[in-house]
Amino acid sequence: PDAYHFAFDRLEGGRIALEAYRGKPILIVNTATNCGYAGQFASLEQLWQRYSGRGLMLLAVPSNDFGGQEPLEGMAIAEAARQVHGATYPFAAKSTVRGPDAHPFYRWAAARRPAEVPTWNFHKYLIGRDGDLVGGFAAGTDPVSQPLVRAIGQQLQSA
Repeated sequence: PDAYHFAFDRLEGGRIALEAYRGKPILIVNTATNCGYAGQFASLEQLWQRYSGRGLMLLAVPSNDFGGQEPLEGMAIAEAARQVHGATYPFAAKSTVRGPDAHPFYRWAAARRPAEVPTWNFHKYLIGRDGDLVGGFAAGTDPVSQPLVRAIGQQLQSA
């Protein structure tokens, strides 16, 4: 299967079906509001502002898997990211991103790229326009870093 087979629960209820973004690159990031990398919420907003109009979908997936750094629940997660870091992109409901109880998308991604699984908060997966996993970017990779911006740009240009 490709990434379009998966959906995430929305913080505000309902589902975010990746199928709805077929033909567009999708950046999926496991986040945590109390993480030392939380400043990346603002860098993700820069990506969102720069590339969403060109087709990039960005989805924050809050997770408490690493260091218990996502103590908030529900809409309080997105609200904290918005107030502190200006985040306006979509947020999924809090999910498990590693191990046997991981969200099905994360199990799929781990099977596709076992060397690129999340090892901390703010791991980034880039899904290509074809629904395939382009690659994983480690937590320490700033969202506006050259390697990630280049990979997103390549996906936006390939049509």
